[in-house]
Amino acid sequence: MIKNDLFLRALNKETVERPPVWMMRQAGRYLPEFIALRDKYDFFTRCQTPELAAEITVQPIRRIAPDAAILFSDILVVPQAMGIEVLMKESVGPFLPNPIRTIQDVEKVVVPDIHETLGYVMDAIKLTKEMLNDEVPLIGFAGSPWTIFCYAVEGKGSKSFDTAKGFCFTHPEAAHVLLQKITDTTIAYLKEKVKAGVNAVQVFDSWGGMLSPTDYQEFSWKYINQIVEALAPETHVIVFGKGCWFALNEMGRSKASALGVDWTCSPRNARYLSGGEITLQGNFDPSRLLSPIPTIKKMVTEMINEFGKDKFIANLGHGILPNIPVDHAKAFVDAVKEYRS
Repeated sequence: MIKNDLFLRALNKETVERPPVWMMRQAGRYLPEFIALRDKYDFFTRCQTPELAAEITVQPIRRIAPDAAILFSDILVVPQAMGIEVLMKESVGPFLPNPIRTIQDVEKVVVPDIHETLGYVMDAIKLTKEMLNDEVPLIGFAGSPWTIFCYAVEGKGSKSFDTAKGFCFTHPEAAHVLLQKITDTTIAYLKEKVKAGVNAVQVFDSWGGMLSPTDYQEFSWKYINQIVEALAPETHVIVFGKGCWFALNEMGRSKASALGVDWTCSPRNARYLSGGEITLQGNFDPSRLLSPIPTIKKMVTEMINEFGKDKFIANLGHGILPNIPVDHAKAFVDAVKEYRS
C-alpha cells in the first residue's frame, strides 16, 4: 500500500484534509543535482538509462517532498520508437531531421513492439518503484497524439505549428492515418507502464490550444479520448490540454479521472466549464514561482480556496521553469501542505 495516497484519493473524488500537490516537470532542470547529471549525460541517454531516469525521478521527492512522483522521460520517446528520428539540440530543443511531409512518409511510420523499443522505460519504472518504497504514487505520461504529430510534421518546436496544421488541412486522410498510428502506439505504451507499476497516467496535449474548437475535436480530442477509454478501466487518467479551456466541457464528460488546467483559466471558470464534478489539477502560473516566498504562499492559499480543497490537485499551469529557485519550489509545495480550510 502507498503510504501517502492523498493524490490517489483526490483522483477518486474522496474528501481530503488538504489537496495533494506535485509539479509538472518537477524532476528537472531547476534542481542542482539534476544539472550535475545533465552536464555528464546527454538528454536521451538520461531517458534511456533506467538508473539515471529513476534517480532523476526521485530527486524532487527527497528535496521538496511533493505528494506524487512523475517518471523522468520525454514525450518524444514515442515517435523515436515509431522509427522517426528525434534529436535534442542544446538551446534549440527537439529537432527531427526528417519531418513527415508526404503520404509516403506516413506509410513508413510503424506501430512498434513496445517491449523491443521502449522496454527501458518499463525498467526505469520498476527501479523507481523500488527507490520510492511505496512512499508516494508514481505517474507515467505520454504526449497526446496531436502534440506528437506536431513535432513529427513540423520537425521542431514552433509558436504556431502552421506546417503541422497545414498538413491536416491539405492531406486530412494521411493526417488521420498518422494520428491513429500514434494513438495505437500510445495506448500500448501506457498499458505497459501500468503493468510495470505506475499508479496513474497523464496525457499532455501541449499544443492542443493551437487548434480551433472544431479542429480540436477532429484532430486532437477524438484521439485523446481513445486513450482515455482504453486506459480508464486499468488506471486513473489525467488529461492536460494547454490552452484547451474550450474543450473542458467535453473532457469533463469523459472517463478521465482529472483534468489539468493552465493558468489562463480561472478556477471558477474551470469548475463551471468542466461540469463541476471532475477532479481538476493546476493551475499556478510557473513564472509566479519567481515571486517572493510570502507572495507564493498567499497566492497558493487563494488558489486552493477558489478551486476548493476537494476534487483538486495543486499543481502548476505548465512545467516548472529552469530558473526557479529551489526554495521557491519548496515554498509552493509547503504552502499546499500547510493549507487549512
